[in-house]
Amino acid sequence: MLMRLISELGPWSWWLFGFLLLAAELALPGVFLVWIGAAALLTGLLSILLWTMGFWVWQLQFLVFAVLAVAATFAGRRFLSSGAQITDEPLLNQRGASLVGRTATLAEPIVEGRGRIRLDDTYWSVMGPDLPAGTRVKVVSGTGRDLVVEAA
Repeated sequence: MLMRLISELGPWSWWLFGFLLLAAELALPGVFLVWIGAAALLTGLLSILLWTMGFWVWQLQFLVFAVLAVAATFAGRRFLSSGAQITDEPLLNQRGASLVGRTATLAEPIVEGRGRIRLDDTYWSVMGPDLPAGTRVKVVSGTGRDLVVEAA
């Protein structure tokens, strides 16, 4: 059935496939299908131009589509990642990094490089030199869910 539809639609089958992928991009999260849809549309454009040529068989069409899809995906990722967004809250979703420079008192001693502090309403696992409980420490960096501290 699918091959019959493709043969009846001719080069327009690539356009249909491309628009279906673009429509699916609207329903699914992320920005991925748009690049594959663009590759299908480009393959459709080439198919309109080359449909009557003897060498433009379905195997070559799929190969061109695959190459265009990979190239469009890499180009799209580069395009989207090149626009570094300037924001007034650069540490919004980096809570550990936003605590760098703050001081706190050790709630539990640092033993063998591991301990805990309380900042605001949260207990944080910390790494640093061995220190007794009650010592004032300063957060020097945040690594994921752990904070690195030194004596203040």
